[in-house]
Amino acid sequence: MCLSIPSKVTEIDEHNNAVVDTMGVQRRVSLDLISEPVKVGEYVLIHVGYAMSKIDEEDAMESLKVYRELIEKMEELEVQEQRE
Repeated sequence: MCLSIPSKVTEIDEHNNAVVDTMGVQRRVSLDLISEPVKVGEYVLIHVGYAMSKIDEEDAMESLKVYRELIEKMEELEVQEQRE
């Protein structure tokens, strides 16, 4: 199983490659596997360097909220374990 974090497209070059922002981390990915046009500002789901599909902004924001909550909870648990 693969979990994919929504990534916002920040740049697209002439070779159909994009720079995406994934929770503050930027990386370059290929858009070649997506059949519909992708625009700067849209969200995609990526896997091993390829954008696999587009995701609408509302769903992307909800997913990112859940990821942030998970990260916060994991950090809280780590702090508790260190205190024990």
